Amino acid sequence: MALFSMTPLRCVAVACLLCVLGMSPVSANDLRVGQPAPDITLDTLDGQHIALHDLRGKTVILTFWATWCVPCREELPLLSRYARAHMSDGLVVLGFSLDTPDTLAQVRQVASGLHFAVGLLGDAHVQGYGRIWHLPVSFVVDRHGVLVYDGWNDKQPALTRERLEQVVAPLLGPSPR
Repeated sequence: MALFSMTPLRCVAVACLLCVLGMSPVSANDLRVGQPAPDITLDTLDGQHIALHDLRGKTVILTFWATWCVPCREELPLLSRYARAHMSDGLVVLGFSLDTPDTLAQVRQVASGLHFAVGLLGDAHVQGYGRIWHLPVSFVVDRHGVLVYDGWNDKQPALTRERLEQVVAPLLGPSPR
């Protein structure tokens, strides 16, 4: 008897099991609000490397965008103004562009008007955050490195002034000593 031989009934049972497993929801990422945020590093347009784990003590917004994304063009100026207004409160915004190197000039042009660090993502598959397929999408990490907002779970993923006040504002202020 061959090692992998199966009766027709077992074949049907295995096929049914594979179908059921294939239809089960698969998480796009490993994010869990209230758990440590997966580490990520922004390689900025000016050659700096900013790692999330180095920003402990700060509230961090990770935002994913692209120059060709219309909702992103609306969200970026809002995030820029918010970052500028709350920098002294411990807020850091990191902007990950999904543009390709051949559009670097456009990315630089957009980034020149922003008050936060920007870099090219390079790959839409981000370990721990999943495949970035919908733009814009943002995540908020508190000063302890804990994820407090998962943009994948928001029906309207573009951040608004109201959402920033609701999610980010309570996290700001002087770092407790």
